[in-house]
Amino acid sequence: MSDTVRPALARLTAPTLVAAGAACACAAVVWADPTTPGGVIPPCPTFTIFGVYCPGCGMSRMLYSLVHLDIPAALHYNALGVVAVAGLLAAFAVWTVGRIRGTAAGPRWSRFRWAPHFALAVIALWFVVRNIPVAPFTALRI
Repeated sequence: MSDTVRPALARLTAPTLVAAGAACACAAVVWADPTTPGGVIPPCPTFTIFGVYCPGCGMSRMLYSLVHLDIPAALHYNALGVVAVAGLLAAFAVWTVGRIRGTAAGPRWSRFRWAPHFALAVIALWFVVRNIPVAPFTALRI
């Protein structure tokens, strides 16, 4: 290999490993088929113990639906999860392009110090809204 190709391939090692890990996680969810009652994946412990839907309830079914390209079902199982997956895919794409170019592409996270607080607020709001026992909020339940 030439000297210019080898560093480019080395820069793609981390994105390749992340993509392989994500593919393995998706394959495990497809194999487990969380839409089948009594399957390998256990029910949500928060719902089982407390009877409330946590922000993560339905994530495995949402991922299963996304892998099968069933977007309406994925949104039904966990709409916030679909938004999170879309954000992660966008961040992964920006990161990978930056690695290919050899530059730090994308936003500087030091400019977004409020992002963790915003994410926690959105998750807390999702937790509350999802458990309101009045229509139209009951449609957010699984």
